[in-house]
Amino acid sequence: MKFLDQAKVYIRSGDGGAGSVSFRREKFIEMGGPDGGDGGRGGDVWAEAVDGLNTLIDYRYQQHFKAATGGHGMGRLRAGANASDIVLKVPAGTQIFEEDNETLVADLAKVGDRFRIARGGNGGFGNAHFKSSTNRAPRHANPGQPGEERWIWLRLKLIADAGLLGLPNAGKSTLLAAVSAAKPKIADYPFTTLHPQLGVVQVGNHSFVLADIPGLIAGAHEGHGLGTRFLGHVERCAVLLHLIDVTAEDPVAAYRVIRKELKAYSPELAAKPEVIAFNKTDLLSTEAIEDKLKDFKRRVRKTPLLVSGATTMGVPAAMKKLLEVIDASRRGDRPADAPGITTEEWRP
Repeated sequence: MKFLDQAKVYIRSGDGGAGSVSFRREKFIEMGGPDGGDGGRGGDVWAEAVDGLNTLIDYRYQQHFKAATGGHGMGRLRAGANASDIVLKVPAGTQIFEEDNETLVADLAKVGDRFRIARGGNGGFGNAHFKSSTNRAPRHANPGQPGEERWIWLRLKLIADAGLLGLPNAGKSTLLAAVSAAKPKIADYPFTTLHPQLGVVQVGNHSFVLADIPGLIAGAHEGHGLGTRFLGHVERCAVLLHLIDVTAEDPVAAYRVIRKELKAYSPELAAKPEVIAFNKTDLLSTEAIEDKLKDFKRRVRKTPLLVSGATTMGVPAAMKKLLEVIDASRRGDRPADAPGITTEEWRP
């Protein structure tokens, strides 16, 4: 299945049904009076986060969604039927934006979250509604109210506990394959990973979800390489695993490139807890690794872990470190601005 994390769709709620102008006419009954019924309500358009979906691929092939019009009122005080609602089923973690792709409308962070994107029009009143002591035979009724229409953007942010970042060819896919059952594409050239990959990591009796994000390069925030399009998938992560190729000429420069791109994309994302790890340690001698480790500590004032995705050396310790940060985040209080159920109730 092709991974699609963004889609633009057109939605329109249903118009309300028209009220009826009718008079009671039966044999032997004089002056029956008005008996026109009210129109039915137009259908709403809802978005709902459901289980079993992890991409927005369905909205690549259908971009227009229109709810039905409510039934029209009829004589004998018969009201029109309310139209059925339309529900757009999306994966958990989907955000809904206005047409400008910047104004957030709703955030469906977990399965079961629902939000009404467009409200159906109210049905019109029939002429029986306008009967009064001074107007015994009203000959007018209300038309139904029109529905709402708009273009919206659906943007998926994968739900993961930890995010895996690094320059292209840092060994992220190899590490993900080593710690989970995921089978990402692995090759010896840059940009092997073109879409985010998820894997479930088991550490003892505990587990967490690790997301592998396509490699960033210098100038990614300006659109270079694959840009920063996929960084949104790690915005919900509790911790970032920054993987650095220890065989690179200057690991410090590689680290600073990623940090610069994170800050340019989102200061909040750059402020997340991070675990730094030197990867591919099986390719260098112990002395060479120690020299680069000392240089990194001196210039960055942080101590990276030593791992090898190919041989899994040091990987369990790195996963345990990630789990400690994730558990601390899970035990912490949920922020007041954390995404949750967003609903809107219909009011006449």
